[in-house]
Amino acid sequence: MSADDTGAPGPLEPEPGGSGRYGSVDGTDVRTVGVAIPIPEPYGPLLQAKRAEFNDPLADSIPAHVTLLGPTEIHRTSFPAFVDHLTGVASEVKPFAMVLRGTGTFRPLSDVVFVQVAQGISGCERLEELIRSGPYACALAFPYHPHVTVAHDVDPADLDRAFEDLAHYHAAFEVDAIWLFEQDISGAWSPLQPFALTGPPGLG
Repeated sequence: MSADDTGAPGPLEPEPGGSGRYGSVDGTDVRTVGVAIPIPEPYGPLLQAKRAEFNDPLADSIPAHVTLLGPTEIHRTSFPAFVDHLTGVASEVKPFAMVLRGTGTFRPLSDVVFVQVAQGISGCERLEELIRSGPYACALAFPYHPHVTVAHDVDPADLDRAFEDLAHYHAAFEVDAIWLFEQDISGAWSPLQPFALTGPPGLG
């Protein structure tokens, strides 16, 4: 799950300052989770395939997404409370339009190329703010910056290719849910549960 404009990768990629530990984490009985907006078909699979073309080793283990909460360890006994928290968050935000357009990069601070969120930034920011509230508040090393990573820590030539290849990329869709993801022992991320956005008009 990527989250900042100076180069953190992505609920699903190592994110400096973006992870937390909740509920008496003892290192043995925890679940590593993240929260994200998955990019829907046909756009998501295409961006994931492009990431593989750019020789990113994480392409097969991370679905295309916009991070809302990066990798976070939660004790299994605290997991139901976290699910309830996400249910509450989703009830406060209404569905919103998202447009992806063109590319950006965090270089030279971080070797990341991403597809930019051109519309829907405020919705992402609101969700991220609500998720990181209450007992789940945690400081970020960098300001939150919604984006879709397409190349991370690959050769400079592959970063250049990603930046140029998707420079004119465009996709538009509605965000009507956020998803809870979990990382398995192999490091791959899988969707666990959606939370439909049900906020009334005027909530954002």
